[in-house]
Amino acid sequence: PVIPSLPSSPGCDTGFGKAAAWRLDAQGFQVFATVLDLCGEGARELQRTCSPRLTLLQVDITQPQQVQQALLDTKAKLGLRGLWGLVNNAGVCVNFGDAELSLMSNYRGCMEVNFFGTLNVTKTFLPLLRQAKGRIVTISSPAGEQPFPCLAAYGASKAALNLFINTLRHEMEPWGVKVSTILPSSYKTGQSSNQEYWERQYKTLIHNLSAGLLEEYGEDYTRETKDLFQRFAQSANEDLSPVVNTVSEALLSPRPLVRYYAGPGVGLMYFIYSYFPLSLSDKFLQRLFVQKKIIPRALRKENGLNGSLSLNNNNNNNNNNNAEKIKK
Repeated sequence: PVIPSLPSSPGCDTGFGKAAAWRLDAQGFQVFATVLDLCGEGARELQRTCSPRLTLLQVDITQPQQVQQALLDTKAKLGLRGLWGLVNNAGVCVNFGDAELSLMSNYRGCMEVNFFGTLNVTKTFLPLLRQAKGRIVTISSPAGEQPFPCLAAYGASKAALNLFINTLRHEMEPWGVKVSTILPSSYKTGQSSNQEYWERQYKTLIHNLSAGLLEEYGEDYTRETKDLFQRFAQSANEDLSPVVNTVSEALLSPRPLVRYYAGPGVGLMYFIYSYFPLSLSDKFLQRLFVQKKIIPRALRKENGLNGSLSLNNNNNNNNNNNAEKIKK
């Protein structure tokens, strides 16, 4: 039996968990799939397409009492058996924008789901996993280890999760429990293709920013960030099979890897980040993710620039100014 956790709150990833539950059911596993809404579209689709072995459990992983009830429901079905696998997939990213502009509610929201929620689920089911000498598979993010621009809230929560999972891996080794982390590349899941979703997030940000910060950064700067995120999400990979295949391998392999890079380009990104100078890896990351052209309004005024000039133009301006100073 395995438990792949599906989304736990609005805005969460609705792709990997559902696809993994379907695949594992097709492979003959007894699957306990946690969902936020038993009447939701994802839950109904699983009920319609999976075997009677699959059990849906209504769980918001930020609510400890619901996680505890899921444990009781799982034990009732398992009897004296242990649990072979726990797939931690539930995660949320409702934030985009510079760290200074990110709302505290976004920092807390990401931590509640991505770290504390996953932490609670893992701790709750550990006795059953130790009993079966089973597997813990966690779908994390490269943003938890690399400084992706404008993803401070999400990245910080994933960094905390990564450290917890790696520590747990050492501690579970004597018990025979294998612990793996999956680091996927960019995939189109959840609300990523929903234009109204991005617009709502942008309006929430603008509405809650202080007048001072909004004046210093400028509304055009924040809107460009939203547009860049939206375009990046729309261009993401729709084929989730690399991640789903990796989940299956981590659960079934006699010797699962400590970490898996799932999807095109993510392995290369880690190679550059690990072995290249920071100056080069930072430039690579910025080009790979969001390439901002508009600089904050206060910096434009400070440098005597007008309108929406690009960062490259600004750098050239600074270089020219420096050259003039040297000549003088």
